[in-house]
Amino acid sequence: MKDLDLDSQQERVSLLFLAWTFLRIGATAFGGFMALISVVQNIVVERRKLLRAEEMIDGISLATILPGPVAINVVAYVGYRLRGGLGALVCAFAVILPSFILLVGLTMAYLEWGKLPVVDKALSGFVPAVAAIILNAAWGMRKNALGGTAEICIAGVSGVLMITLGGFYLTVGIVVAAGLLGWGLFTGSQPGDEASINSQRAGSPAQAEMGWAWGGAALLLLAFLALFLIPMPGLTRHPAAELFVTFSGMSLMLFGGGFVFIPLIQEIVVDGLQWVSQSEFASAIALGQITPGPILISATFIGYKVHGLLGAFVATFAIFFPPALLMLTASRVLDKVNHSPGIRNALRGIRAAVLGLIVSAAFVVAQSAQWHWATLLILAGALIALVRFRIEVAWIIPAAGVLGLILY
Repeated sequence: MKDLDLDSQQERVSLLFLAWTFLRIGATAFGGFMALISVVQNIVVERRKLLRAEEMIDGISLATILPGPVAINVVAYVGYRLRGGLGALVCAFAVILPSFILLVGLTMAYLEWGKLPVVDKALSGFVPAVAAIILNAAWGMRKNALGGTAEICIAGVSGVLMITLGGFYLTVGIVVAAGLLGWGLFTGSQPGDEASINSQRAGSPAQAEMGWAWGGAALLLLAFLALFLIPMPGLTRHPAAELFVTFSGMSLMLFGGGFVFIPLIQEIVVDGLQWVSQSEFASAIALGQITPGPILISATFIGYKVHGLLGAFVATFAIFFPPALLMLTASRVLDKVNHSPGIRNALRGIRAAVLGLIVSAAFVVAQSAQWHWATLLILAGALIALVRFRIEVAWIIPAAGVLGLILY
């Protein structure tokens, strides 16, 4: 049944629609990975109803425990669910493109004229709006994630732990513990549909061919990692090749999001390879922060500094492509095991925990906001616009920036 649903989704969603939708998302989703995920959830699940909320939460859960930028991995997952591998490629490319173009322009200006001023007032308006977007995403997911008292408790404990303690290892621990709790608490509460289970167990030539494709993807990922870990001087004689080997290998060692990854990338590109200075690296991170994309778009700055426009493209592709490919491979595995009652019960616990993590992200974002009456006004206005009037998220962030310029 699930495969039939996926086929029907792929029939009614065009690649052009996906490209335009995610191009708009990539141009407006300021505020970090959770803000981008929240915008995707708002459009794909709530407005267009292209995916079920539980499918979206499954994708977020999977992206959380895999290496790579969580937001881009979720985007690739959504594209895969809607239009297969080609859909994943289109969505990921479209959502990164606006930030890539903007950061190339900022990098050229920085390297030509020096440090650029940051419009603090506009950014101050972004922060409460981003918190509102994240809270709205959690509100939209609540019905599918909170089926009873047990799920509410799991979500509440997860959120409190993240707000008070935080950290990557705690995030992974929460997801794993929630899965074990779900497996133990919900066993026998929702018997599976035997017909659906049996139909998914039955193989087909097409499924066998797809298995070969995903096996090839796994080998490719191992090759990326091996090239990074095993020195091969012949492959690094050209700057573009060295950029690709370095960033593709690092991307598969990224657990916990871009901020966790900053020390590793700094050690390699500043202290080791000396591609950029310490001040240039700090500027790359800062410029990545003021673009609507993920923080790892900062790789564009480094690539441009090393080998111009080609280097910018290669570094950006290498930092995002391998983790997205791993995400799709894992999604395929998830499709195969998702029919299991035990897996479904575990996912009930994980979905509740993920909802708690999303709410905690809104609190973390809000903590960086200015103590100002305009902050509360923008937060309240954004929530009302999203929940009551269902205004598109694409309009919320620009409007908040304008209000920030006027009110702060």
